[in-house]
Amino acid sequence: MSQAMFEVRVSRKRAEAVDICSYELVRPDGKALPVFSAGAHIDVQVPGGMVRQYSLCNDATLTTHYLIAVLRDPKSRGGSVAMHDALQEGDLLRISEPKNHFPLVHAAKRSLLMAGGIGVTPILCMAQRLHNTDAEFEMHYCTRSLERTAFHGRIAGSEFARRVHFHHDDGPIERKLDIAALLAQPIEGTHLYVCGPAGFLEFVLASARKAGWNEGQIHYEFFGAEVVHVDTDVAFDVKIASTGKVYTIAADKSVTTALAEQGVEIPVSCEQGVCGTCLTRVLEGEPDHRDQYLLEEERVANDQFTPCCSRARSRLLVLDL
Repeated sequence: MSQAMFEVRVSRKRAEAVDICSYELVRPDGKALPVFSAGAHIDVQVPGGMVRQYSLCNDATLTTHYLIAVLRDPKSRGGSVAMHDALQEGDLLRISEPKNHFPLVHAAKRSLLMAGGIGVTPILCMAQRLHNTDAEFEMHYCTRSLERTAFHGRIAGSEFARRVHFHHDDGPIERKLDIAALLAQPIEGTHLYVCGPAGFLEFVLASARKAGWNEGQIHYEFFGAEVVHVDTDVAFDVKIASTGKVYTIAADKSVTTALAEQGVEIPVSCEQGVCGTCLTRVLEGEPDHRDQYLLEEERVANDQFTPCCSRARSRLLVLDL
């Protein structure tokens, strides 16, 4: 992990929707928590020792507690199941200070917020912040059904409820979101923020880019991603610049795993190319980027990569380690 962890207590656990629970976290000594900005997330050491990232979804002006929400996903690597089944009110957790790779652009004339499923967590915090600052915004929240819509009551009863549109897959056809139509006319000064499952996010991004939205207006965050493995993956070598030692990365192993087995530790967290914790400088060679963290222009530069999931196109990568 990239920064020190500290202890918090679960002061409240609450069912927010089908398979979604929220957790209110406070310091055991009652002191204020580190400040954060809308779009921020924390690393959480879940029961069992794994570390996962969860967006903060409470009002960013509050430092008395953090609020996160977790979707129970039996197909995950166990983090969400452990949070749901093993974590109870009164239990202690270790978390990091907030980090923000998904910040608001406060100079924007208008903000368009789009959330899919549990991706509502950072988007909700953004909506609250924009309301607090009297900024112009509109929010669209897409879910499978009302029963699976986390924080519906909180949003519907909020002071910014009139700015929010709910869309359910099982709802009336006229209430379903036409993403292509919504994004058809990019407006100067309007910034788009989107978070949700990979399929939802990719469709929104593709629609925006097809309509001519400038990349500088588009902001997004995956809350999870599937690590890509292909049959043509081959072994390659990694050289550690500081020692000159060369290690072979097998076709079926990640760089972080292979190096860790040789005693070379790179801080990791999500292991899915989402969080950026393991981001490492590349001094020589060409990475095969498979992350969801780097921007396209950062990928093209080929001077950094995420070794938890990305590989190499060249036979050798020289890393600044």
